[in-house]
Amino acid sequence: MVKAEKTKKARKDAQLIIRISKEERDDFVELCDGLDTSAAREIRRFIRGFLREHDNTNSET
Repeated sequence: MVKAEKTKKARKDAQLIIRISKEERDDFVELCDGLDTSAAREIRRFIRGFLREHDNTNSET
């Protein structure tokens, strides 16, 4: 039952399209593969950290 609740909470229902050079993309994907992770996972991790970092800044103003 916990897994079903987690699935509903963590549902990914949007996309973010970015433009980068093919070389950068290929290097990033290759590095992620070498680190046994995915490019999408690392981008999501960056976004969450960025939001946490700037959430503190916004509440101080």
